[in-house]
Order: sequence, then structure tokens, then C-alpha cells
Amino acid sequence: MLIFGHPWIESPRFVKVFSLDDIAKTGPEDILLLEPLSASIELAKHCRKNGLSFAPAINSVKEALLANALGADYVFCQFEQAIVTQKIANEYLFDTKVLVLIKDERGIETMARFDIDGVVFPAAIHQV
Repeated sequence: MLIFGHPWIESPRFVKVFSLDDIAKTGPEDILLLEPLSASIELAKHCRKNGLSFAPAINSVKEALLANALGADYVFCQFEQAIVTQKIANEYLFDTKVLVLIKDERGIETMARFDIDGVVFPAAIHQV
């Protein structure tokens, strides 16, 4: 399981971006956190074209499939959506990893029991 933002584990930052100007302010190791693809498709295409690591938020299986096809490294979703998305990701051998934002360490075990790829603590998420 991937664990981002836990105080014991060094991990890259997820940086919320909303424009190309925001992207220009990020570091090479940052993972760019995007709005759902319907609102950020041009940013996702820019990330793919320029080899930037990105993670759109998703709200459906369709968005997960499209994010994977676009080369997203990760997708962020709510727990209920993650359960459905993870099954699809496993079946289709996604390169994209499914992540859920959690508030405390209890979430690690919960997500592990549902075979979710990874968890993100709020400490890993930054603004530009």
C-alpha cells in the first residue's frame, strides 16, 4: 500500500493546481493534484505531454478509465468510489493507482482491507 503524508514516511507532495501558471510554480518532484477531468482536461493533457506526474479527482468509473488512458499516475476519490474503481483498476491492470484521502491512521487499515492502492493524509496536500 502506498502511504503519503504520514509523519513516519517521507513522500512527495501533492500540489493543487488550477492553471498552467500554477503548474509553473511547482517543483519537479511534486505530484499535480487536478480537479475532475471535465474541469481539467487541458491541464491533464499538458501534464502528459510534458511528463509531469498528475492525479485528477474522480467521481465515476468512466473518469477513472479516462484518467488511466491519459496517463494519470494516481486518481483521488472518495472511499465508496474507490471500492468500485479499485476492482476495475485491478481487472484492467491500470498503471494509475487509486488513492483515498484519510484523516487518521485507522484509515490505513480500512483501505487495506478493501485492497485500495494507497492513502493520503492531509499533510501531503499543498497549495501553490
